[in-house]
Amino acid sequence: EISEMSERSKQNVAHGLAWSYYIGYLKIVLPRLKKSMEEFSRANPTVLTHRETWKLHILVPLSCDVYDDLEKADSNIQYLTDLTETTLNRAGTKKRVYKHSLYAIRDEDNKLWHCAVEYATPLQSLYAMSQDECAAFSREDRLEQAKLFYRTLEEILKGSKECVGTYRLILYEEPGEAETHFLSKNILWHLRQQRDEEYSVSEGHRPHDPATTLSSTELSLQMSESDLPQPLRSDCF
Repeated sequence: EISEMSERSKQNVAHGLAWSYYIGYLKIVLPRLKKSMEEFSRANPTVLTHRETWKLHILVPLSCDVYDDLEKADSNIQYLTDLTETTLNRAGTKKRVYKHSLYAIRDEDNKLWHCAVEYATPLQSLYAMSQDECAAFSREDRLEQAKLFYRTLEEILKGSKECVGTYRLILYEEPGEAETHFLSKNILWHLRQQRDEEYSVSEGHRPHDPATTLSSTELSLQMSESDLPQPLRSDCF
């Protein structure tokens, strides 16, 4: 019985982390993001040229390996500035600050693309658990939890009216061999997709739905409903 409870608790780690990340962070910051982007764009009209990219790009590496400094992860990613801060009183903390950083992503033609991008911070917890003997959390557990975290977060955000059009999840699996500028190329692919969607809409064409157009990596992650943790529901919005 204790073993079964332990297995269930492991399964629910990703589910709980995804909900906590949404309730305690994304649901707070995402509805305010477009306003911050608009303010920045008015002051810097030549930087954020494609409105479809005015989203928070959330990096979800399956390895759960999160860099605190994106510039160290890829030299083609350069910090630009911070967007306007949101300050709230939260759980006893006065004037808690929430903010996002804008980055310049350099492409193969030396052109700069700009976007707000950051890692999904709960992945740091999954990685730390896999390094702590007390957690009894293997690398295999970590990979499965990363997949569950992505799937659960995706479902939560799809059902959130407050967050429509404010985010882009970037799921990826790092290559076995070191690949130069892998991360920046991945981000650029998503930025180009969004730019093309914007052009398609302006020209009256029906754009591809990013929610249903899956990459090969995402297709490999398809799991049966029975694989997903069940105690909480994400269809209550």
